[in-house]
Amino acid sequence: MTHAKTIYVVDDDDEIRTLLKVYLEKHQFTVFTAESGEAFLANFKAEQHIDLVILDIMLPGQDGFAVCRSLRTQSQVPVIMLTANSDEMDRIIGLEIGADDYLAKPFNPRELLARIKAILRRMDHTDVVDITPPVTNRFYRFAQFTLDTLSRELHFNDEKEALSGADYSLLMLFLAHPGAVLTREHIAENTRGRDSAPLDRFIDVHVSRLRQRLGEDARQPQLIKTVRGKGYILTANVDVINHA
Repeated sequence: MTHAKTIYVVDDDDEIRTLLKVYLEKHQFTVFTAESGEAFLANFKAEQHIDLVILDIMLPGQDGFAVCRSLRTQSQVPVIMLTANSDEMDRIIGLEIGADDYLAKPFNPRELLARIKAILRRMDHTDVVDITPPVTNRFYRFAQFTLDTLSRELHFNDEKEALSGADYSLLMLFLAHPGAVLTREHIAENTRGRDSAPLDRFIDVHVSRLRQRLGEDARQPQLIKTVRGKGYILTANVDVINHA
């Protein structure tokens, strides 16, 4: 038996909260709501399982950006951010701090539903394909980092961080092609096993999250740069160390 997916709507507008709750429940979702970021964060851990968060940027107290940053310290639950501001910089900042999608108000509930379904399809474990090629080298050194392919840990100074399958696959793709421009289509084919679909901003968001792990400045990334209209490029030199 398939359980209903659970969505948390965080918005200080009573009308929007009610509209989304009624609309999404009509489409077989379980819906929780909160009118502030503080209330949401306080209740988030108490809920058994949340599949997706719809988060307004213009909240009283902590704004949506601050709430998203705080949420990312404890969870990788998908986040769709809502805003009345059409400024593209809001969208870029939202994606860079870990949001999965961005929708400007006023919006069509059907478009929001389409984006929710697209994100949940990506997150469905039955849709995840691990196509990481076999690795014959133990360590990859670039900039200040060392990637251990055996433990899948990223080392920086005296710290180390385990990478998820998706982040590891993306980083390995860049490390295998330093200095080459990788198109979104190439990244999609080599990390997901399929083409990038409409309304699917997974590639941009995924690159943004990898930049976060590398400590990149969201506004001026240096290691993984955007090549406008083409894709992304790893600018660092890569040293490969074979197994002993």
